[in-house]
Amino acid sequence: MSDLSRHQLTRLIDADDTVAEALAADTQLDKRVKAVLAASETLGDHLIANPGSWRYLRQDGLDLSELADADSVLALQLAYRGQLLRICALDLVSGLDVGEVGRRLSDLADATLAAALRLAQHEQPATDDGARLAVIAMGKCGARELNYVSDVDVLFVADGDLNQATAWAIRIMSICAAVAWPVDAGLRPEGRSGALVRTVESYLAYYRRWAHTWEFQALMKARPAAGDVGLGARWLDEVSPLIWQTADTGEVVNEIRAMRRRVVAELPKSDADREIKLGRGGLRDIEFAVQLMQLVHGRNDPALRVAGTLEALDALTGGGYLARTDGEALRETYRWLRVVEHRLQLQKLRRTHRIPAEREPLHWLARGLGYRDIAGFQEDWRRHAGTARRLHEKLFYRPLLEAVAEVPSQGLRLTPDAARTRLVALGFADPDGALRHISTLISGVSRTAAIQRTLLPVLLAEFAEAPEPDRGLLAYRTVSERLGRSDWYLRLLRDGGPISLRLARILATSRYITDLLLRDPAALRLLASDADLRPNNAIVLREGMGAAAARHGDPEKAVAAIRAIRRRELFRIACADILDLLDVISVGEALSDLCDAVLHTALHVARRAKDSTVPLAIIGMGRLGGRETSYASDADVLFVHGGQSSDDSAEAVAVIEFMRDLLSTPSHEPALRLDADLRPEGRQGPLVRTLDAYRRYYARWSRPWESQALLRARFTAGDEELGDRFMKLVDTIRYPEDGLTSEQLIELRRIKARVDTERLPRGIDRERHVKLGPGGLTDVEWSVQLLQLQHANAIPALRTTSTLTALTAATDAELIDDEVAPELRQAWINASQIRDALTLASGKPSDQLPSQGRDLAGLLSVLGHNGDADPGEFVDAYLRTARHAHNASEQIFYDE
Repeated sequence: MSDLSRHQLTRLIDADDTVAEALAADTQLDKRVKAVLAASETLGDHLIANPGSWRYLRQDGLDLSELADADSVLALQLAYRGQLLRICALDLVSGLDVGEVGRRLSDLADATLAAALRLAQHEQPATDDGARLAVIAMGKCGARELNYVSDVDVLFVADGDLNQATAWAIRIMSICAAVAWPVDAGLRPEGRSGALVRTVESYLAYYRRWAHTWEFQALMKARPAAGDVGLGARWLDEVSPLIWQTADTGEVVNEIRAMRRRVVAELPKSDADREIKLGRGGLRDIEFAVQLMQLVHGRNDPALRVAGTLEALDALTGGGYLARTDGEALRETYRWLRVVEHRLQLQKLRRTHRIPAEREPLHWLARGLGYRDIAGFQEDWRRHAGTARRLHEKLFYRPLLEAVAEVPSQGLRLTPDAARTRLVALGFADPDGALRHISTLISGVSRTAAIQRTLLPVLLAEFAEAPEPDRGLLAYRTVSERLGRSDWYLRLLRDGGPISLRLARILATSRYITDLLLRDPAALRLLASDADLRPNNAIVLREGMGAAAARHGDPEKAVAAIRAIRRRELFRIACADILDLLDVISVGEALSDLCDAVLHTALHVARRAKDSTVPLAIIGMGRLGGRETSYASDADVLFVHGGQSSDDSAEAVAVIEFMRDLLSTPSHEPALRLDADLRPEGRQGPLVRTLDAYRRYYARWSRPWESQALLRARFTAGDEELGDRFMKLVDTIRYPEDGLTSEQLIELRRIKARVDTERLPRGIDRERHVKLGPGGLTDVEWSVQLLQLQHANAIPALRTTSTLTALTAATDAELIDDEVAPELRQAWINASQIRDALTLASGKPSDQLPSQGRDLAGLLSVLGHNGDADPGEFVDAYLRTARHAHNASEQIFYDE
């Protein structure tokens, strides 16, 4: 015992000569008296000032009849204190759960309110009009989680003589303030400016027209506590449905979040870190998160319509809205914070929620909570506050919460009739088929089905934003069936930030990404954050692929591991693209870096498998060389070896052919096809040549189109020294000292004209072909490349494999007018975006801009245009820009 509690015990024994003998005879009583004296100076003073009151500590349960029999304010006060002593002793000695302590304190408050009403009615008997008054408990009392010292929040509901009822209400407040605690009616309509007492009809009129979101949030805790039982029950029955109707407005999430931010902002900075109720990491963090989840999900789930925080946590966890681990962590932290709050308040029976800063009271608090020292208490305090903060941020700002809140209540109901009606309204082409998918996903009483019932209404709305919502739902069912037994899958969708909404958009919009996801459902985790969708650079990719390949002695398994990493990275890049985290230039660079890394590591595996020592280099050509790779691109390459003999050539060919087979063999992983047709003599020429063979060929046989193709050449993989020597060789070919001769220029123009007419597929609308059509990729690229061939020797800035970088350099060198350069740039970007988007949408390569219908709508969806976008206007804008670019290209390419 502390010095203070010993002193208090001495005073108690001195004040009542029967105490010592009673304590000696009853060890349980002895423990209880000493515990109360140690925990509460104020209750100790009460025991001393009221001889015999220690006898309350002999009994375990509450005896509220004494309050009902009280015939004066003083008698009520003594009866209240006696029952409070009993609760306190049981709490301290018997280890009552904090929830049970709150319930007993609330029951005591109810009895006190009822007794105060009886005293008021005795003092002021009812008039002939027969006034009826019900006292509605709000706040912690309403939730039956009252503190030892707290205002008791109430509303007063009356019928009959309102003046009489108001007089009773005023007297109730006066009596309770003298007996136990202030009664606060500030939550009533219009606050302290409004009528203290109202009829049921008056409450309803106000709530239906004027009430704010926070008032409905407060009503979640309401329950009749005293007075006319029938009137209180009628009020609750009439008011309760309004809570969930208000939650249907869609603004509830933002309003409650703003309210919580205001509470934190208004805390004095000097108190914020010690405030366990209102501060960050305090009780309010937990309560606001729980109540917001109740308001959003409780519209469709009556099981969540409970008043107490611990009961709500149980309901949210049981219903699958909250992860079990998160629910248990919140329960543990909430209980711990409430016990700390109780111990703080008990000392002087004073309302406080602030951890003391001074050492002596802090030491008293720590010892009262069972800690040996302050450090142990502070460590647990930091841990629990961190848990409350972390889970508050996770739950309170969960994107899924906003999405659910935006779905009307009727949209949350997945009964067959309600679901079919909503599916039709959302635009599902086959509502009966969609209903079968939904039934499969939500059938049963398992936790998995419960979580699906939470997710699906939101996902259906997201699917409906795409042109083919049925496809999105089917893909979601397929993914769910593959992963439904994984303990992380649905938990990730529910708790993983933006994952569920991102997944819905992807599944309904992109066949390409859906196919990648079905090959590797675990890749879903990458949708958790923007940072996870940031493409890896070439160095990181090489290291990862090299490490994965090194774990396998079998070259097929080694390259399969490389291809698996490529598939995961394709998913990452494509998702970042469709979610507007990457522009088309960055996509091309990321896909090119990925291809470089695959070629580098696959070449190493093939050389190791063939025991090859011949130096080999891979030169990227075309879009790979320009770092403008698209989703549909093959890898255009040249192969160079550094051997001397015919045996070296045969060895180099064997390595390259083996590598090509490993990368293109059909398997679970997407194939990477290597196209070496740009090599000397095309498909008729050797697959791999020495540097000298390339030099001899280019010196004697090279044509202008080959010089043009070499503008894109870039060392990609293999032996760097050999690659550098090759690049120095081709610089003399692609950047000719005197530019192009007139004959070479004529030949290029003739080839360009043939490409424009002969390579276009039959039956295709030339205007909408984004590669070969007017103002398409070919127009822009050939125009820029022509200027490179003519001027790069004299203008070093033109020596680049990038189309847009070369375009900028040509503009800076005044080779292209400033007025037309933006048109060329935009046309190239438009065509590249459309080309990528067509592949993402359909899962197949295409260069044809759709003119109308579902294909065009799918393209627009991938490009991020919402359903209100005018498809015809989009096509017109593309054609307009392409037309301007084509005119500029014609001028560059054909003007003398």
